[in-house]
Amino acid sequence: MPTALATALDDFLYFLAHNRDLSAHTIRAYRSDIRSLLDHLTRHGGHGVGDLDLSVLRSWLAQQQTLGAARSTLARRAAAARTFTAHARAIGWISVDPGSRLASPRTHRSLPEVLTADQARAVLEGVGRRRFPADGGSNAGRSDGDESNGGDNIGGDGESISTGGPTGDDVDRALDMRDRLVLELLYGCGIRVSELVGLDVGDIDLDRRVVRVFGKGSKERVTPYGLPAQSALDAYSSAGRPVLSRADSGPALLLGRRGGRLGQREARRIVHAAVAAVAGTPDIGPHGLRHSAATHVLEGGADLRSVQELLGHSSLATTQIYTHVSAERLKAVYRQAHPRA
Repeated sequence: MPTALATALDDFLYFLAHNRDLSAHTIRAYRSDIRSLLDHLTRHGGHGVGDLDLSVLRSWLAQQQTLGAARSTLARRAAAARTFTAHARAIGWISVDPGSRLASPRTHRSLPEVLTADQARAVLEGVGRRRFPADGGSNAGRSDGDESNGGDNIGGDGESISTGGPTGDDVDRALDMRDRLVLELLYGCGIRVSELVGLDVGDIDLDRRVVRVFGKGSKERVTPYGLPAQSALDAYSSAGRPVLSRADSGPALLLGRRGGRLGQREARRIVHAAVAAVAGTPDIGPHGLRHSAATHVLEGGADLRSVQELLGHSSLATTQIYTHVSAERLKAVYRQAHPRA
């Protein structure tokens, strides 16, 4: 890539990092998309951002489609290109913004897999209630990573327990309490897994029974939780977290076996294991629980605006997918039950 284009990319990423409230993951996606665009421009003889026009943008997207990129990927890359060209126009690199005329491919929004209300109840009632071996040992081969150790898998106790400290059974029972709370908060609050693992002890308001959540773009919202989640929280706070906590655990609510903040990978493992333990359930992770919570709240009579606030969606259009979920399930029931279906 010519130096001028490499410098333009660096400048654009600096702008995103310091002027847009974006996550590191989103900025990485922008870097990948715009690097691909500028590489394409270079292969077509371009040496600077001024050589970027609508024909280059369209041929770039056409190439991505030929290589098998999904419609959703093409739509994201088109949006990234428009953001880049708008920035280039704003700071004077180009006199006309070609991205303003670039259309996005229409995406087909797939319906998310969700649990039925009965399946969700079975999953939540089964998690965090393991039986322990008669010899008092811990669950063999159990994986339990936290951010302090990079999410490594730890078999058995994973670390030695000092004399007079918690036993292996104590730790496993504490982890079971934590796992139950993980499921109750994900489903009961409809929060994202990143929001879950980012919770601190001080984010829980016991009197009002609400959780303060920091979502995408560091946007703060408050979401309620129910009595089952309160029961799981009480048990974990009194008899679970104290067992897992170490001197350097900090304020994190959910802890791993070694006392560090629970990582997203381990939270996903907890969900997949709990769901797989119930026969007939689809293989879903934390986001599937979020979908399930939104669907069940909507089916229970909540309006779409309330569901939007619960989930922390910035646009109501994002929340409207759940009306399609409910409609599809209604049609399935109709086809099964109505004599004239």
